[in-house]
Amino acid sequence: FLTYINKNWCEIINSQFITIISWMENILEKESVQRVKKILNEFDKDLKVEILDNTARTANDAASSLNCEVGAIVKSLLLRTDKDFILCLVSGDKRCSLNKVKKIIDNKDVSMANAEQVKDQTGFSIGGVSPIGHIEKINILVDKSLSRFENIYAAAGHPHSIFKITYDQLLDLTDGKEEEIV
Repeated sequence: FLTYINKNWCEIINSQFITIISWMENILEKESVQRVKKILNEFDKDLKVEILDNTARTANDAASSLNCEVGAIVKSLLLRTDKDFILCLVSGDKRCSLNKVKKIIDNKDVSMANAEQVKDQTGFSIGGVSPIGHIEKINILVDKSLSRFENIYAAAGHPHSIFKITYDQLLDLTDGKEEEIV
């Protein structure tokens, strides 16, 4: 009887394990994640996309999944102006100041982009917006508060995918302008 139960449990566990591996591979094959992987690989072969068991849709979710401080999570916030779009990279424990952004870019017409605009400009859905791999050319502002951390974590094109990077690498990779925007 115990042999039968153990055999069945092993089959169930093995089946679940195969399902999880298949799910993770499926995320890595998504076009949005592939764009991020390609850019990371061209920049530094040591930077890798990681798949999380739990969602990284919010900074709190990501920090919980990664067991790190919320501030080490990079929030990618797309803002729209009357002329174009700007991506602001902000620490997960901070809020982007629209007033500071308005002063930096010398434009009073700045607001958060809606979900459709985010998808159209970046090619990513909200919750998986990466700081790299956008469909359209977007100017990027990187908040200095992210420099507090040795390593930071950014979305990699899907709510379950991230990559770990240093602040200086993020500046170089994104060609972002370092500013105080929180």
